[in-house]
Amino acid sequence: MKTIAITVDEETLVLIDRLHRSSRRFRSRSALVRAAIRAYAAQERERRSREREAQVVRENKRLLDRQLRALVKEQATP
Repeated sequence: MKTIAITVDEETLVLIDRLHRSSRRFRSRSALVRAAIRAYAAQERERRSREREAQVVRENKRLLDRQLRALVKEQATP
C-alpha cells in the first residue's frame, strides 16, 4: 500500500472519527476512508452508466417508440 497525505477540515475529521468509533468494521481511519472512496467510486460508475443509458434512450426515442408500437400491435393481434 502507498501512503499519501490529505487535508481535511475539522468537521470532516470529527465525522471520520465518529464513524470509525461507531463501527467495528474498520480497523483504522485509513480503512474507513478507503472503503468510503471505493463506495463513492462504485456509486459514480452506476450514475454514469444510468446517464449513458438515458442518453441512448433519448437519442433513439423515435426508433424505440416505433418498435414498441409494432411489438404491442403484434402481441394484440390474435
